[in-house]
This record gives sequence, C-alpha cells and structure tokens, in this order.
Amino acid sequence: MSAPDIEISVLGSLAEIASDEWDACACPEAADGERAVDPFTTYRFLKALEDSRSVGAGTGWQPHHLVARAGSEVIAVAPMYAKGHSQGEYIFDHNWAHAWERAGGRYYPKLQIAVPFTPATGRRFLTRSGEEDRGFQALVQGLLHVGMQNRLSSAHATFCTLDEAMRGAEMGLLHRVTQQYHWMNDDYGSFDDFLAALSSRKRKTVRKERRTAQGFGGEIVQYSGDDLRPEHWDAFWEFYQDTGSRKWGTPYLTRSFFDIAQDRLRNDMLLVLALEDGRPVAGALNFVGRDVLFGRYWGAIEHYPCLHFELCYYQAIDYAIKHGLRAVEAGAQGEHKLARGYLPVECHSLHWMADDGFSNAVSDFLDAEKRAVSDDIEILTTYGPFKKITKEPT
Repeated sequence: MSAPDIEISVLGSLAEIASDEWDACACPEAADGERAVDPFTTYRFLKALEDSRSVGAGTGWQPHHLVARAGSEVIAVAPMYAKGHSQGEYIFDHNWAHAWERAGGRYYPKLQIAVPFTPATGRRFLTRSGEEDRGFQALVQGLLHVGMQNRLSSAHATFCTLDEAMRGAEMGLLHRVTQQYHWMNDDYGSFDDFLAALSSRKRKTVRKERRTAQGFGGEIVQYSGDDLRPEHWDAFWEFYQDTGSRKWGTPYLTRSFFDIAQDRLRNDMLLVLALEDGRPVAGALNFVGRDVLFGRYWGAIEHYPCLHFELCYYQAIDYAIKHGLRAVEAGAQGEHKLARGYLPVECHSLHWMADDGFSNAVSDFLDAEKRAVSDDIEILTTYGPFKKITKEPT
C-alpha cells in the first residue's frame, strides 16, 4: 500500500527491520542517552516477546507490524498483531465478539495495535520526531487498509495516549474510555511525605500493613540492572506460573522470555523479592520508564499477610519517590488499590468495525460507557484516601 510519498508495509517479524529504525520512532529520546519513556514499545522488548515465542504461531498473537517509509527513511511504525482471541488485552471486547458471531459473522482474526499482555498507556502509533502528523495518518490508513483488504471484522489500538485517541476519533475511529488506578507523585520527598497527605485513618492502615508485611520473617530486596542474576528468574518463574495459571489458565510469557530479559532488558526492570532465609518466597516485577514505574507481575509460593500490598504497591511508591518518577501504573483492575493511594484515571483505545450497523451500535455503547466511567472516577476519587481540602467561605 502507498500514499503520496509514503509507502506502508507489513512485517511478519521485527527481524525484518533494523532496531535503530524502529527505535527512532518508538523511543527517539534514547538517541540522546535518555531512558525510554515507554520500555514496552522498544525494539528490545517486542523482539524479546518474539524470540521467546511468547507471541507468534500458536499464541493467538501473530506479528503484522506496520511500517511507514518516506523514500528510504522509516517515519512511523506500530506494533500490530493478528489476534485469534481476545486474551491478554485488558480492554475487553468479548461481548462485541459474541454479538458479532451471534449475528452470523466471524469476529476472529482481528487486528490489534498493542503491546501484548501489557495494560500500560503509551504511544501506539510510533512516529519519528517531526513526522507526527503524516506518520500517524499513514499508520491509521495502513491499519484500515489491511483490515478491509483481508475482510476482517475489526481493528483496535489499545492503551493509546489521549492525544492519539483524539486524532483517531477525528479520522473516524471509535474512541473508548476505560479506567485504571495510578499513583501520582506530588513532589514527595519521602514515603512519610506521601503518608502525610493521607487521611489519619488511611495513614494508620498503610503503616499497619507495612509493619505486618515487613515482619514476615525475612527481608525485602530490590534488584535492577546488573544486580539481577539468572537465578532470580528461576524463582520468579515459579511465582509467575502460579499466578498465571490461576488468572489466565496458561501464563502468557514463556520461560525463555525471562532469560532473554536478563540479557537485554535488565536495565529496564525492577524486581522486588521477599527472601526467607535467603530463599525467594514472593516477588513483584516492574518495568522502569523515564517518568513512570509500571507494575506488571506478582506471585508467591508462601502466603504472608499484606506481603502483596508491600511488594506490589508500597515498594513501587518507595522506588518512584526515591528516583523522582512522576507516577506508578499498577496494572489492570483492582479497586483495592484505591485505599493505598492509587487513584482512578482514564485509559483510552481506538476501534474500527467493518460493518456500519455494528459500528453504530458499538458507538452508542461507548458513549454510555464513557459517561459511566466518568461518574465512577468522580465518585471513587471523592472516596479516595487523601485528606479532604475544605475551601474557606468567601
């Protein structure tokens, strides 16, 4: 496919593009020696998914990455997959699939611009600096062309930025609003500064949970970069398998992903382990962006009260404060995060339906859902753990 001065191609693997060409669009800031804003759209992360066979044949995530070139220069890319199911997306369309198939259609395969198994907001239409407008438009046109040419039911871009959602809506895509819980750093100098912002009752609860967790009988250690060792992944794999089998039936990531991550991604990761007599008994894996810490996976082989809260939430806050990060994204779902300082925020996605009638029905649903999400966020924020500020009468 081509547009004026731009050629769009579809890649069956990231091996078909050079890493510097991809990263010039995915993380241009890295060229200046900065940490990637979004670790999940980097070449090294997405390639690790492919090389470990966490995506590809038999997984329901078949790579079909979009690349836009102006002449010989890559100006935009997007991580795109042909999906054989709706697992590992976290913005759920199962009801759409059931409705489509009840009407006699075939919903799968569909197209998905996303980072597999990763409910973290970031750019999905990745453009080289200075090519934001025509790069975005070229990728959207490429997405729709592939969908229509192959007579697919739908195409989706999940956990995109608000700016992308607004641009996509202007081009006729459907804009969906959902929610997650994020912790925001209000220039706290320490964890105690964060606690001081909470109501008295919530502050006491957090302190009690931390005392309980830290008194489990061992120590809690943070590992990142060269402090990470291959043996840490042996332990974490056991945790991950336990959690994955209970949540998803089959864990999404393969064992080899963690070996590859040790080699290529250890500077992007923060692993928090609870050690009992030196033996890991629980752990939480985070990924580190330039401004945000992304909580991803948790697991344990022993149960200790409040240890989940400590490893997943409080240790993440500690790290974010210490390293001056703007926020912690703690993953999908979980109203229990609210009491621990994580407030509801909007998440955005874009959708295209091949059938006009079905698209109109989905659009009506999304309008109602958007109002409900807005109301939920307002109510939940009001009942959040922070001190209420009362305005003086005027």
